Amino acid sequence: MDGLDEEWQINYLANFHLLSILSPALRAQPPDRDVRIIFATCSSYAGATLDLAEAEKRVIDSSSSKPSSKPGQGQAKGADTKKQQQQQKQQQQKKEQEKQEQQKQKQKKHNMYRMSKLALMIFAQSFQKHLSSYKRPDDCPPNARVLIVDPGLSRTPGTRRWLTGGSLWGLLLYLLTWPLWWLVLKSPQQGAQSFLYAAMDAKFGRGTGPWFIRECSEVGKYVRPEVCDEEVGRRVWEFSEKQIQEKEKEAAIFRALEKKVREELEKEKKKAASSSSSTSATGSSSSKTQTQTKTKTPKTK
Repeated sequence: MDGLDEEWQINYLANFHLLSILSPALRAQPPDRDVRIIFATCSSYAGATLDLAEAEKRVIDSSSSKPSSKPGQGQAKGADTKKQQQQQKQQQQKKEQEKQEQQKQKQKKHNMYRMSKLALMIFAQSFQKHLSSYKRPDDCPPNARVLIVDPGLSRTPGTRRWLTGGSLWGLLLYLLTWPLWWLVLKSPQQGAQSFLYAAMDAKFGRGTGPWFIRECSEVGKYVRPEVCDEEVGRRVWEFSEKQIQEKEKEAAIFRALEKKVREELEKEKKKAASSSSSTSATGSSSSKTQTQTKTKTPKTK
C-alpha cells in the first residue's frame, strides 16, 4: 500500500527506519548496559547486484509487459501470403520480446531479495560507525554494538516456500526428496544457535563491532567488498533517507485529503440532520393547525 516492493520494505527499509528513530535512545543508554543490535542475513547477499535505481522502482509487476496484438489485425482481405508471413514473424518477435521481459522481471524480483540483504549488511556497518562516533557526556566508551548473524538454511516454512517455488509440483518434489533435505538442512533449533551465541556470549559485550557470525563462530571477511565500503554505505544511507522522506510526505498529503473528506461528510450529515429536523418541525406545526381547524369547525356550524 506504500507503493514499495514488499521484500525491500521488510528486509531493509523497515529496519533502517526503526533504527534511525531509535538511534538517539541507543546512544544515550547508561554505560553499565550491554546493548546489542543483531541483524539477520543469509548467504544470498553474495549474488546480489546493488542497483539503487532498481530499488527506487515502486512496484515490480511481472505482468507489466505489453499485450500482444491479435492475429489477423490489419490484414486486408485477399492479402498475399508474403504479408501474412511477415506478420507472423512480427508476432513471433513480439512474443519472444515479451518472454525476455518477463524473464528480466523475474530476475529483478530475485535480485530484490538479495539486494535487500546486501543493503542491510552495508547499513549494519554504517550504523555501527554512527553509534561509535557519538561522544558520551560521561566520557565512557560506546556500549551499543552491532552483530550480523547468518543462521544458514534451516527446515523452516520460509525455506520450504523458497525451495518449492510456491507451487504444488514443487511441494510434491520437496516431499519426495525429504530425506535429502533432512540431511542437508538444519533444524530450526540448530539455526537459532548462532543468534543465541550473538546475544549471550560475553566477548561481544566488549570492544566495538560489527561482528559477522556464522555457524556459532566469528567470520573475519565478507564475500562482497561493498559491505565495508564507506562510499557505498553513504550512498545507501542517503538513498534510504530520501525514500523515507518521500513516502512520509505522500502519507501526510494522503492524511490531509482523508481529513478533508471526513469533514465534508460530517458537514453533509449535519445538513441532512438539520433539514430532517426542520421538515419534522414543519410537519408537526401543520398537524397542529389541522387539529385546531377540526376542533373549530363544529362550533361554526
